[in-house]
Amino acid sequence: MRRLSLLLLLLLGQGLGGQPQPDPPSGAQCLEHDCFGIFWGARPFAEASAACERGGGHLMTVRSTVAEDAIALLLQNRSGRLWLGLRLPRPCTDPAQRLRGFQWVTGDGRTDYSNWEPSTGQQTCGERCVTVSRELRWEQRRCEEPADGFLCEYNYRGSCPRLPPVEGLPVTYTTPFDARGGDFLALPPGSVALIPAMGLELRCDEAGDSGGLRWGRNAPGAWPCRLDNGGCEGACSEEGGGRPRCSCPDGKMLAPDGRGCSSPCAGAPCQHHCVVAGSSFVCMCDQGYQLAADGSSCKDIDDCATVPRLCEQVCINTLGGFLCSCYRGYEMVKERCQPISRCQETPCEQQCEDVPEGDGYRCSCSPGYAVDPRDPTRCLRHCNVSQCPAECDSYGESCECPDGFVLEEDDEGQMICLDFDECSMNYCSDNCTNHPGGYQCHCQDGYQLFDQNDCVKIPLGDKEEEYSGDFGPQTPIPSRTPPKVGHLHPGVLVGIAVGALSATLALLALGYHLVRKRCRPAASMDYKCSGPHEKEMGLQPVASSCATSGQKL
Repeated sequence: MRRLSLLLLLLLGQGLGGQPQPDPPSGAQCLEHDCFGIFWGARPFAEASAACERGGGHLMTVRSTVAEDAIALLLQNRSGRLWLGLRLPRPCTDPAQRLRGFQWVTGDGRTDYSNWEPSTGQQTCGERCVTVSRELRWEQRRCEEPADGFLCEYNYRGSCPRLPPVEGLPVTYTTPFDARGGDFLALPPGSVALIPAMGLELRCDEAGDSGGLRWGRNAPGAWPCRLDNGGCEGACSEEGGGRPRCSCPDGKMLAPDGRGCSSPCAGAPCQHHCVVAGSSFVCMCDQGYQLAADGSSCKDIDDCATVPRLCEQVCINTLGGFLCSCYRGYEMVKERCQPISRCQETPCEQQCEDVPEGDGYRCSCSPGYAVDPRDPTRCLRHCNVSQCPAECDSYGESCECPDGFVLEEDDEGQMICLDFDECSMNYCSDNCTNHPGGYQCHCQDGYQLFDQNDCVKIPLGDKEEEYSGDFGPQTPIPSRTPPKVGHLHPGVLVGIAVGALSATLALLALGYHLVRKRCRPAASMDYKCSGPHEKEMGLQPVASSCATSGQKL
């Protein structure tokens, strides 16, 4: 047991782990973030630097007159040469520089101040360090030679102010680097204040939520109010001579240490927001969320399900909000769903119109043209009256007419297109009706159209009905090919006139009627069909067909 006690005493004397304890400074002073200590005793530069590091600091850097004033205060009229934290890292000095090539032990050469001895202005080579004298002059000397002492510097993130003086309550402070006294201007974190008259020991530590440094102790609750307000952040009271108590202003609550004041929301479990309500708190959620049953977490609100017609077409719920979208065939334009025009990407030769029932479109043509039944994207010349102007080039040398029309020159020398009377070619076996650019066959009662041109008798077993020969979309196929568009020789026209005169008066009257007749307006987009099958007039999903009359449905 005696040997164990001796071992403990040995460890306390040498420090834990065999490391020597830092020497207490002969004097020290602290500012807001820096403390300076003076140590007397002959030591070379390396030993002095190690002693400062054991206390958590380094040899002193003097970068301004503030540090110089601290040195003057620490010397207190005592003479001697003290190591500073300046060392020459290069072979020789450079007198032209402010620090003459020396460098601080912190690894930099930054400074706004220097105070060299005039005799050290010449270049010096070899290992050199710097001391400061009572006159505050800097002098170079060999690093391995001992100086009379050294100056240490300690840097901290903040400090506690000295306790307000109270008559009859002397205070003794001890710093982390073992400096003791009662005249410190500020105290670094970890410093201890001893008040023997109260049997009170306080420590400079962080103060709860504020993150600042304040004097406190391990035991909760206030100490006597006359010393630093009892340590209370708020008010300190000793009503009726009772125990000191701390209180906090409205909107704050007493911290667990019984001295500090904190917001009720400090440490609150609110997922999104905490709102102070008197001495308590209430959790709240961001827009688009609602408070869960536990009163602290937040869950998303399905806006699409709770708000009717939130979007014009499609609503998509998201965390904390929603997105509006459009049906297929629509696009979002200025927060509204607009139909997508397929005409922008179609090969229509002249005009195009969207089909609202789907994603389709329909090609159309300008007046005087009709959709080509063989290619719904192209347009052909078309005329739905018996006479219309021909389409000629700028020189008038090449003119064209629609199918079923012939080119002719009128009395004024203008090229015109005249309807060709297909009925005069005896295409129909029975009755025939001519149309601009086409014709239509009809059958007598009891007959029906067999191959678009010929009429056959209806079998007796069938129900007798009147048949006109117009059975839907089939177009009659002529037995002979109509003449191609081009100029007719005057002799041909004379022959046609003589043949017409030999016809009956009834046919003459009918011919006169056909020349004078008028058809539907050009907007009806009629055209002549020359094939027996249906002609698709649009792109999927919309289609049009040709009736036997040659009119576009």
